[in-house]
Amino acid sequence: MSGSRPHPVAPLRAQLNTTVRVPGSKSVAARALVCAALASGKSSVGNLPTGDDTLSMLAGLSLLGAQIDMHGNTAVFKSGIDVNQESPIVIDARLAGTTARFLTAVSALRAGEVVITGEDALRKRPMSELHQALSDIGFDVSPLNGAGVLPVAVKRGEQKSDQVHIAATTSSQFTTALMLIAPKLSRGLSIVTEGEVVSQSYLEMTVGVQNGFGVTPVERGENVFRYAAGDYVGAQYEVEPDASSASYPLAAVAIAGGRVAVSGLGCSSLQGDAQFVDVLVRMGCFVEVAGDDVVLTRPLDQPLQGVTIDMRDMSDLVPTLAVVAAFAQSATTINGVGFIRNKESDRIGDLAHELRGLGVQVDELADGLTVHPSKPRGGMVNTHHDHRLAMSLALIGLVTPGVVINDPMVVTKSWPEYWSMLEGLQ
Repeated sequence: MSGSRPHPVAPLRAQLNTTVRVPGSKSVAARALVCAALASGKSSVGNLPTGDDTLSMLAGLSLLGAQIDMHGNTAVFKSGIDVNQESPIVIDARLAGTTARFLTAVSALRAGEVVITGEDALRKRPMSELHQALSDIGFDVSPLNGAGVLPVAVKRGEQKSDQVHIAATTSSQFTTALMLIAPKLSRGLSIVTEGEVVSQSYLEMTVGVQNGFGVTPVERGENVFRYAAGDYVGAQYEVEPDASSASYPLAAVAIAGGRVAVSGLGCSSLQGDAQFVDVLVRMGCFVEVAGDDVVLTRPLDQPLQGVTIDMRDMSDLVPTLAVVAAFAQSATTINGVGFIRNKESDRIGDLAHELRGLGVQVDELADGLTVHPSKPRGGMVNTHHDHRLAMSLALIGLVTPGVVINDPMVVTKSWPEYWSMLEGLQ
């Protein structure tokens, strides 16, 4: 969503002392919805986030023939995808890279041709490793506007190999897309990742969600996931709270001091981003788990200290950590995340540019950045069509007057209620 009016962030009027409920995990939800759509028997997926990415996935699965009824934030699958449909269809993933990549693989199971497309920004994002892997397995993959990008047409082909190699250095979503369809192939599939895996935690998440629908890899090594042919089993699946979304209220407490409790995060287990709270503890915050809640505090007389950290397994939170780092007493270096230049924005270059615009001293590195202790100032923030830049940079405005977010409705991708949450911290 673009064209929304700039949003001024109101500085906090009192010390933080609040409880925040975050939406369900966008990443877990995407995987669970695909598993439910591929399962035999009825399924339900509850605690779905309301963001654009989830709506895009539900719309795509419905086009593929899944019969889905919505009851609040629960999707009830009366039936899954009909892979024997022959009518041609077009799936518009809009700006959702996860939807585009997962449904490209799912659509390759189908008898009839499916065209996967999206908005301009998504058409520029890399897809070549996934398209090549699907072609190597034996699926019919036809680029419609140049190789390795959208739009692409896919349909079923004769499986010619039960092993496929895929580069793991660009996006874990390519590997996950293959993992999700592997049990549906007549010969099963062994997926061998090549190179250093980025976001390994997301592959573990995929296995965890598959387990909920009765599928487990028959072999699981450091760089291999092998699946036998088999069926997903219908299940009632509840999506855990989103650890990525939780990073923002947690970071708010790190920056401003005080206390915040995040409901439900205490039982989170599948998301690598749940480790973000440990990073904030390293920087000087205190954490306790109270029932299902995670409670983070930072006394005002406890200053933040910088850290040096490899963020490849929670790369979505690089912008959040960079913002917190600006308020520390020593420098923070984030590395291991060169691949995030190919996210919704260049999450190294664009992030560094916007931080500098708010008075933060930052050095851009090939695979990350160094943020120095700074005294941020107000200014207009451009979001570069990236919800994570909008949400993280807005946090500076909680303690710095004059921060204004341009195109604030970009947050609808993952958390449409974000601005209400931020104002509710008052």
